[in-house]
Amino acid sequence: MSGRTRSLVPAGVATLVAFAILVGLGVWQLKRLAWKDSLIAAVEARSTGQPVDAPSPLRGRALPADWSELAEGLAAPGDIHIVKRQWGAFHGTELDLQLRRREISTVVIGGVATNFGVESTARQAWERGYSVVIAEDACATFTTAMHDFALQWIFPRISRVTNGANIGFVAGRE
Repeated sequence: MSGRTRSLVPAGVATLVAFAILVGLGVWQLKRLAWKDSLIAAVEARSTGQPVDAPSPLRGRALPADWSELAEGLAAPGDIHIVKRQWGAFHGTELDLQLRRREISTVVIGGVATNFGVESTARQAWERGYSVVIAEDACATFTTAMHDFALQWIFPRISRVTNGANIGFVAGRE
């Protein structure tokens, strides 16, 4: 990845996690575990069954064994884990149900990749009526152009975009 590379993400995420824990909100971890062992097979199967103009750059490449794990220091006992199986975190998961049960109306989103998973999740949250905040420094993707396009043209229409250090958390109901 270039631009905002994966190695830059933990610093922004760590800031958000620290604030959330400080006010007692805990951390919600959205993990894409379902594709861990079969991502390449799934991409290749879809490429042959669903024509696309630009097949995944992952085609034919193996992913590291721990690719879906959070960076060290970001996971804690009591965190809520939601397993996602698509780019967006709402489709096919109980994320919406769990947020509504806790009367949470604002979501702060960061992750990899800015213009795929983060953008899909932000769109889905906005469509469901959530206030959306994008932590720009907690996002990364394959190229600077892809990252910047989402930040300049998509996110401002469905969210507030800022750095993690500018986000304040207020403890509410759990």
